[in-house]
Amino acid sequence: MANENKEIRYLNSPTVEVRKKKYCRFKKAGIKYVDYKDPEFLKKFLNEQGKILPRRLTGTSLKFQRKVAQAIKRARSLALLPYVTDLLK
Repeated sequence: MANENKEIRYLNSPTVEVRKKKYCRFKKAGIKYVDYKDPEFLKKFLNEQGKILPRRLTGTSLKFQRKVAQAIKRARSLALLPYVTDLLK
C-alpha cells in the first residue's frame, strides 16, 4: 500500500521568503510636511515612467501617501517633475 506513507520529503529544504517589514519612512523620520519643491525626494515615490508608486510597494501610511501624491501633482504643475517620461531614474 503506497498510500499509507503520505509524508512529503524534499531533496533540499524548502525556501521560505523572509520579507522585511514595511514601514512608513515619514513616521520613522518624524517628517510632518512633504515639500513639493524637493523633486529629488519625490522621485523616490515615482517609477521609471513617472507614475506614482502605490502604498503596498512603498510602505507609506495612508495619511502620508495622500500628502506625497498631492506634492507630486503640485511639482508636476510647476514643471519640477515630468508627467510622463521614458527613463526617469
